[in-house]
Amino acid sequence: MELFVGLGNPGGKYAGNRHNIGFMALDRIADDHGFAPWRSKFQGQVSEGNLDGEKVILLKPTTFMNLSGQAVGEAMRFYKLTPDDVTVFHDELDLAPGKVRVKQGGGHAGHNGLRSIHQHIGADYQRVRLGIGHPGHKDRVAGYVLSDFAKADQDWLDDVIRGVADGAAQLAKGDACKFMNAVALRTAPPRSSTGDKSAAKAKAADVAGAATKTEEEAPDSRSALQKLADKFR
Repeated sequence: MELFVGLGNPGGKYAGNRHNIGFMALDRIADDHGFAPWRSKFQGQVSEGNLDGEKVILLKPTTFMNLSGQAVGEAMRFYKLTPDDVTVFHDELDLAPGKVRVKQGGGHAGHNGLRSIHQHIGADYQRVRLGIGHPGHKDRVAGYVLSDFAKADQDWLDDVIRGVADGAAQLAKGDACKFMNAVALRTAPPRSSTGDKSAAKAKAADVAGAATKTEEEAPDSRSALQKLADKFR
């Protein structure tokens, strides 16, 4: 059994905030994979389901961000899980918007939700770091994370959330590489440009050949006097 935790703040006021991207990720996983309806439990919202045969509990703490660890600890104790069974999805200031990274253990880097989880279960859990970018100065961080994503962010945000849901089953199985591949197929799909490049090269070769041919076959329009003068240059 795996426990997927999405971090955010409860209530409509915060729903579109950058800080709530963890909630958004879990909502997408639940919708795309037919999880049970959300219900109140463990000081949060819980939904249960299966990802390719692996039972997964989705948890969105409703204690507000800086007390998230209370809900996580309670759920872990109930299901008799260890930190190795827990994956936390959270916003990451130190990654550019649209970037996603998986990390096992480590510090909380000042993130209030992670700090609280550290206090309740330790640091040995897995994180899915969802990049939102940095506002440029630490004094602007609070206002930045507690403001909604801009309209210009919606395309990459949708790609990231869909990619996370696409790869959720691989993540539940412990295969972070395949999870990241699934995300990359959404956020940075391979360009089918091999044929285009080949065509471009072929076209360039044709043009170069045509130019060479034109130069070789161009009639010599010089006068006899010019030809004689050129011979001694």
